[in-house]
Amino acid sequence: MGNHALYQDGGLDAPEIAAAIEQAIKPRQRSPIYWLIVSGAVLVAAIVLGTVLAINNFRERTLLSSERELENTLLLLTRHFDQQLRDWQVAQDDAVASVRALEAKTVKDYVRLISSDDFHRRLSNKVRALPYVGAVNFFDPDGKLVNSSEIWPVPDINVSDRSHFKALKYGAASLQLVVNPVHSRVTGTWTTVFARKLVSAKGEFVGMVSRGIEPSRFEAFFASLALGSDAAISMFHADGTMIARYPHVDSMIGRNFSNGPLFQGVLRHANYGSRLMVSPVTGQKQVGSVRKLEDFPIVIIATKTVDAALKDWYEQIRMLVLIAFSASMAVVLIVWFIVRRLMSQHQAARQRLMLEKQRLDTAVNNLKQGLLLFDANHRLVVVNRRYAEIFHLPRRDIAPGCSLRDIMELLRRRGMFKGDIESYCLNALNLASDSGSLTTEIPDGRIIHTNFQAISGGGWVSTFEDITERQRTEERIAHMARYDALTDLPNRTMFRDHLETMLRQSEPLAVLSIDVDEFKQVNDTLGHFVGDELLVAIAGRVSDCMEPGDLVARLGGDEFAIVRHGVRERADLIPLIERVHAAIRLPYSCVGHRLNVDASIGVAVSPCDGSELEGLLRNADLALYAAKGSGRRTYRFFEPEMQVRAQKRHDLEMEIRSALARQEFEVYYQPFVDIKTKTVLGAEALVRWRHPERGLISPADFIPIAEETGLIDQLGSWVLKTACHAAANWPERVRLAVNVSPVQFKGHTLALNVAAALGSSGLPANRLELEITEAVLIRDDEEALAILHELRGLGVRIALDDFGTGYSSLRYLQLFPFDKIKIDRCFISNINEPHGASHIVKAVVDIAAARNMTTTAEGVETAAQLDALRRLGCDQMQGYLFSPPQTEEALAHIVASAEHSIIKLH
Repeated sequence: MGNHALYQDGGLDAPEIAAAIEQAIKPRQRSPIYWLIVSGAVLVAAIVLGTVLAINNFRERTLLSSERELENTLLLLTRHFDQQLRDWQVAQDDAVASVRALEAKTVKDYVRLISSDDFHRRLSNKVRALPYVGAVNFFDPDGKLVNSSEIWPVPDINVSDRSHFKALKYGAASLQLVVNPVHSRVTGTWTTVFARKLVSAKGEFVGMVSRGIEPSRFEAFFASLALGSDAAISMFHADGTMIARYPHVDSMIGRNFSNGPLFQGVLRHANYGSRLMVSPVTGQKQVGSVRKLEDFPIVIIATKTVDAALKDWYEQIRMLVLIAFSASMAVVLIVWFIVRRLMSQHQAARQRLMLEKQRLDTAVNNLKQGLLLFDANHRLVVVNRRYAEIFHLPRRDIAPGCSLRDIMELLRRRGMFKGDIESYCLNALNLASDSGSLTTEIPDGRIIHTNFQAISGGGWVSTFEDITERQRTEERIAHMARYDALTDLPNRTMFRDHLETMLRQSEPLAVLSIDVDEFKQVNDTLGHFVGDELLVAIAGRVSDCMEPGDLVARLGGDEFAIVRHGVRERADLIPLIERVHAAIRLPYSCVGHRLNVDASIGVAVSPCDGSELEGLLRNADLALYAAKGSGRRTYRFFEPEMQVRAQKRHDLEMEIRSALARQEFEVYYQPFVDIKTKTVLGAEALVRWRHPERGLISPADFIPIAEETGLIDQLGSWVLKTACHAAANWPERVRLAVNVSPVQFKGHTLALNVAAALGSSGLPANRLELEITEAVLIRDDEEALAILHELRGLGVRIALDDFGTGYSSLRYLQLFPFDKIKIDRCFISNINEPHGASHIVKAVVDIAAARNMTTTAEGVETAAQLDALRRLGCDQMQGYLFSPPQTEEALAHIVASAEHSIIKLH
């Protein structure tokens, strides 16, 4: 029982084994990936953090550098203006010294002397001798303007209300200089006033001397420093009032900014310094630096926006960020590739595990084949459900632990095996040791294919497959490869193999090559479905004519072939040929259509007509061509002359190709005339072949071959072009007629060739007539009509040639408005006989007249024929009565005259 439980379904739980293996390898496979990803993330984070720290460090350095730059600028400015203002003070010092030198005893005396004209001249001379310092003004103790270095007489101005005047008059005795930005009452603009106290020799307050400097004087110097568009330099009074600014902002001059960050944050503790701030003027974040002048209560501030200060820093961080990004991406890509590789390996390991799982699971239950697994003791270990299904066995009747003999006994009882069990078991053991296979047919008709495969450690595996359908499918495929799908007759392959086998046996035989006449018309008019039904019916009738040993095959299309064995004489084949012809000629009813067809048959007999496959088939085809050339609906035996004619035809085709290359063709012209006036109306171009050995060859000998081989297209284009060039030299009233073969309509280039010939020759389109036969319209009405309309669109005239022969139909005259109808010579030759064709000619002439068409009679050779045509009302004539075909030079002589009578030229 223990062994039985172990053997049942293999005793293996494949999903549990696969899961256990997967869990065992999972930590080991994922751990390197996890730590690799963590390491990559840490490295990327380090790059990002380092980049951020470097960016901040560069930023701080850049701002510090900007502060140092502003501080250096302010140091230069304060030193400059300290020195400049000291120089400007010289004029005031001289003015103060001049006042003290006056010989006056009272304040009024001082005022009188200061306000004199003489003092004004001396003051002006001194000021002009000094560098530009602006106007020097004197005010009396009451604040009234009494003298000026630039204005005389002085205007009535009083500054007693000014803070600087009050500070000098009422302030401490030690206060000698006051600097005050005010709105000037002299110039009307903001001015920085530098005021000095005037005292007498006794120390009495005599008045004030002042000078004013406008903001533009300071701003002009600020502009020369060129700190940049986002930088500004401002000059303030020590109390915070703005004196000057560059760039100049008029509304800010005179405003007090003592609450600004530089005044409050720097000047409260030191005379100079720098800091980051938000500008009280522009509201932008700026780097600012401030510094006081040493000798004057003036403060200079330089500022630059943070964006301008960090301009170079921005360029640096772009590069730094790019480098950091590239490094991070490189790390990410490297990690990604490594992870992908590890994941691929991990996936491959999982796939291998899953594959083992699937193999185990498939071996147990999911094989399409039945499976038996035997151990080294030849005891069954595993059996799957499919085995029981194949042999229609209950699953409980076959269990692991039994032997192969027990299984075969069970199959015999169930009717699934007939034969000797011992022999089968011995054979199976031999096949298992050699890993062989066995195909057997079981009693219910199915075919079972068994594979035996030895396994390591002893034992073997047998798989059982029901190949019944596959075998039948292969048989069907093999049948389709050798039999025609439509008629189920042997196809060309089987026909050739059979014939080649018979020829190797040197057995006399005959090959009958059969071609159904006019089968293409059935397909074209009634459709391929009707045509297929007709072929099936013909195949059945021909098969009914066969005798035992004969082979009938369909070679393709409407071609059939028969192989008749044991043929001694040709006469032995006549009854077979007659039976085949009689069977094919019986009427057919195909899809509601009643059809009548016939066939052409060519016969070749071995060995007299050929003992090799290709030669015999070729000769049968030559005989078939001879039968078709004899009017079809007949048969022909192969004759050696057929091969001679075929070879001649082939040689003639090669000669035509060479003649085209060597330009051996010539164009002759046969005139056609007006029957009433006897005037030459035109000429028809006729091609001739001047062979170097055989002389002038008639078109009847080479035109059919040229049409069959497609050479007519090249030849026709050459004739058309040559004739158009010749006709261009004829009188304007003389037309050119050129024949067009039905083959030329197949290429869809006829209209282009005609247009090219007219264009190169210069011949007017209305002088060209193209003559076509009814065969053009029979083959493809729609396509041919479309080409005819294209030609008519060029202005070319169209003539219907050989009307009344072949498959003539009045319908063609309704389909297309022809310009001319040419009456074939066969109707002209007997026109004067009692039972001749005069009534046919009369009918054609009347039809043409009713439809405004011209009629031309061909082949007129006698005056009596001409008289008859004149009486019947025919318009034109062409024939030897007037002129045979002429060379280009001879025709040029004929058409040179205005009119030519038939009698004269004949």
